[in-house]
Amino acid sequence: MNSQLPPFKVFSGTKSRYMAEEICKDLGVPLGQMNIQHFADGEFEVSFEESIRGCEVYLVQSTFPNTDNLMELLLMIDAAKRASARQVVAVIPYFGWARQDRKDKPRVSIAAKLVADLLSAAGVTRVICMDLHADQIQGFFNVPVDHLYASSVFIPYIESLHLEDLVIASPDVGGAKRANSYAKYFNVPLILCHKQRAKANVVETMTVIGDVKDKNVIIIDDMVDTAGTMTKAADLMMENGAKSVRALCSHAIMSDPASERIDNCGLTEMIFTNSIPFHKECKKATILTVAHLFADTIRRVHENQSISSQYLIK
Repeated sequence: MNSQLPPFKVFSGTKSRYMAEEICKDLGVPLGQMNIQHFADGEFEVSFEESIRGCEVYLVQSTFPNTDNLMELLLMIDAAKRASARQVVAVIPYFGWARQDRKDKPRVSIAAKLVADLLSAAGVTRVICMDLHADQIQGFFNVPVDHLYASSVFIPYIESLHLEDLVIASPDVGGAKRANSYAKYFNVPLILCHKQRAKANVVETMTVIGDVKDKNVIIIDDMVDTAGTMTKAADLMMENGAKSVRALCSHAIMSDPASERIDNCGLTEMIFTNSIPFHKECKKATILTVAHLFADTIRRVHENQSISSQYLIK
């Protein structure tokens, strides 16, 4: 690291420690010491166990359920600010609540905006995140947002498969832009799935738009929750004559019964990153680490270098 630059330190919340340890190993720095004390009623207190006065502080914590992870991050930011940290950067591999990014019906909250406001109120000065559910969430913040893309780890993996007759698919119309970026990169056709939901997490009907017969299909999505959409799309494509169907998802929420559905459907493989810790049994799951992506971004931000050069596609 450049000795002329002010020091920086990396700390972690409880559930994202595995990611912070990988990031620190890549950066060649120790993981900072902090303590999270829990009280009998479920309340908890965050304290830094070393001086951070004048430092750039990077706080690694995904905000996946339950809400304790978000609350931990808010308290970490507040504690760092009150301990006179020079910069407080929230490193959020998975930004939760992002599906609520607009009013899609009357009298609903816009949770993604609320979470952005909470982070700003706590005192964050920069946010680093990956594959937001909607790109426009960046505009909910009044601080700089470095929005990373898992394509930098997914594309080399796809290339390592050496698949012929490849096509890229989106499981719904909303993800068409993301999937189209991959299709353009590989110069292959784009397949769309049109779905109608009966209610949240329940797909009523689905139609495949495009030819998948004798093709190796890769479905691109930003997250997999109950895997209902993904598995229904995979089975439908296999029924339409696809050679194989794989799925790439940045964030493995994997709420039950996702693992069972994936193991029992037509998917050959389910590939996702370690932005969320995944400990359940799923025989078809392949987990790719994004620790190097975040470590490289932290290094570039600290040294005031551009990060756009590391994007393969956006």
